Amino acid sequence: MSTQENVISILVDVLQLGGNVAKSLAFDTPLLGSIPEFDSMAVVTVLTALEEEYGFFVDDDEIDAEIFETVGTLISFVDNKLSMS
Repeated sequence: MSTQENVISILVDVLQLGGNVAKSLAFDTPLLGSIPEFDSMAVVTVLTALEEEYGFFVDDDEIDAEIFETVGTLISFVDNKLSMS
């Protein structure tokens, strides 16, 4: 499974998205402010799921809203973390 597919799968699971919303998630899909389920608690849960899935750790000072602007920015963040480990 590619990073994009895996990150989207995590988003679908954590946000409990179903139907058309889950199927419509793509690289350029906006997240924060666009998906009602994606609130501050969801951010923490998504980060925890990514840490568990990929085995990296996210420091508090690494987290900003730009990471969660789109699905693509989140995937890029994951790819960057993986390249650093």
